[in-house]
Amino acid sequence: MKKSEIGEKCNKIVFCLTAMMALTFLSCGENAKTKNLLSEERGEERIVNLFSPMEKIEPNAKNVARSASDLTIMMAEKELGVTVAYSTYTAETYQDKTYDDVTLERVRNNMDDMYLLNPDTLMTLGAEGKLMDLSGLESAKNLREIIRVANTVDGKLVAIPQEVVVYGLFVNVDLFKQYNLELPKTPEEFLECCHVFKENGIETPVGANRWWLENFVFALGYADLYNGGNTEAEIAALNSGEAKYSDYLRPGFEFLKEMIDCGYINAKKAIVSEAIEAEGPDFLAGKTPIVMAYWGAANTKTAYGETDFEMQVIGFPSSLGQMPVMPMTGFGIGVDAEHAEDAMRVLDIITSDEALKVYSETNRVISPSKNVKVDCVAALKPLNDRIEEGIYVLGSNAGMKVEQWGNTCLIVRELLNGATVEECMASFDKLQEEALK
Repeated sequence: MKKSEIGEKCNKIVFCLTAMMALTFLSCGENAKTKNLLSEERGEERIVNLFSPMEKIEPNAKNVARSASDLTIMMAEKELGVTVAYSTYTAETYQDKTYDDVTLERVRNNMDDMYLLNPDTLMTLGAEGKLMDLSGLESAKNLREIIRVANTVDGKLVAIPQEVVVYGLFVNVDLFKQYNLELPKTPEEFLECCHVFKENGIETPVGANRWWLENFVFALGYADLYNGGNTEAEIAALNSGEAKYSDYLRPGFEFLKEMIDCGYINAKKAIVSEAIEAEGPDFLAGKTPIVMAYWGAANTKTAYGETDFEMQVIGFPSSLGQMPVMPMTGFGIGVDAEHAEDAMRVLDIITSDEALKVYSETNRVISPSKNVKVDCVAALKPLNDRIEEGIYVLGSNAGMKVEQWGNTCLIVRELLNGATVEECMASFDKLQEEALK
């Protein structure tokens, strides 16, 4: 599978991964241009150039995440006397180029200082030696261990986020109560709930899109790997070829295949559907009991922050119960950045405990710092409880030689398009063989 194919996912992953943090570092398009022009006129100013995505659908929309991030940027500008100049990605500007495509080009050509990176580009650029080692920053000392592991490439911490992105299942509790169903914990319980909904006239129990079904695969495949006390050794076995990714991920693909065959997921609709835009209206109208989304969608009115029914966000079914899935994005600095020293100082401030507390309280998200805890909305409590227990799986891990988030997303699409489970497993085996070379 070509790297360019992996990048294709990011037209929407910009929304579902980086959007939760990175809508964030954006002022509106016109504001960004104005700020850059002012910076050029004032030659004496110290500038740090930041490249990050802009929401594809409404680039100028106001949102809490952007306000939260702007507050931390202002903290850095005030303390350091620098100006952070924004360059932003929009699908309209770059047309057929995805955010990942553009980021790879800009980092390799040293066009900016700081970049918000998706998991696959973070891994690629880290392996190429294009990103600074951030482990010496004061803020790095306070990171949760999961953040450090997921953003370390070849022994170097190459990215630090402002929030932990978590995916879960958004469920209509009223519909579950109507049919006397408990919220599912295991794959078997989940399938039984879908069966009951289907038998009672709910056409599609699970609202799906072409981006996020891989979370089921990670939850079922990696529950024991990340929570069994032997994570480091198991990943080493995968990286050496002693163990196979396909053996871990097969149960998740068999589970998805059963949901497709039983009509619990509409594969034909999912393969052409954008996240939230497609399944959101039916979920909000009470027609679809279950959808999947990221943590921040429960906080925003443009997604699922306001419902006419009781909503809870739970983990994906697994052998260990409801399982949160956590892919990682983060801010990296180009190894040859023109303003590397100031960029490092800015990053150290915006990811300090003081700044992360402001960001997390404003945006109501999980902080990457082990010292910062924030109360979440009631709907997110089930998911948050599991995370606080230390129960979760990673949807991306820079320590794995085979990139997880993007590759799994694309191979799930093969399944949606009619591929067999065996054909999907062969795709993983091929990726692993190529990585070992």
